[in-house]
Amino acid sequence: MIIYAICLVVGLVFTLVSVLAGHFFGGHDAHVGGSGGHAEAGADSSDMPGISIFSPTVMASFVTAFGGFGLIFTQFPATSKTVVSAPLSIFCALLVAGGMYKFFSLVFRHTQSSSESKVARLVGIEANVITPIVENGVGEIAYVVGGSRYTAAARAEKGTPVASGQTVKITRVVGTQFYVTSI
Repeated sequence: MIIYAICLVVGLVFTLVSVLAGHFFGGHDAHVGGSGGHAEAGADSSDMPGISIFSPTVMASFVTAFGGFGLIFTQFPATSKTVVSAPLSIFCALLVAGGMYKFFSLVFRHTQSSSESKVARLVGIEANVITPIVENGVGEIAYVVGGSRYTAAARAEKGTPVASGQTVKITRVVGTQFYVTSI
């Protein structure tokens, strides 16, 4: 029974310290000079930001749930023996940790999605040239997506000039540069 209490307290203390440390010391636009990017840690092979099954959050939820369920199971005569309460506590803790993993995976999937897939959907839509595209040069187009009007730098696919006011079709997007053809 003491091991259950220790697990419960350790899990709760870890969670509280994490919340307080994150609130007072984390997420304030800190940057490592010269890093050129960021690194993800964990046993996740998706190459997307997210959560790993071995993340501190998931492990802390397992430890906390193990302790809490262990204390609950020891209070009932049928499950008070360690040989019964420990496997039940492990099973319940796995369910809780799995639920936490699934919840955070869904949250990260929706909040960390890339805009590249949205830009790829622009290929094939019509746009209007608002600044003439000079021969082998850059102009500007305006297009409407979802009721909102956007502008972007554009080049003619074949390098030919395109006059202002002409309707064009977006053929590809490379970085922030849109390539168009006349319709």
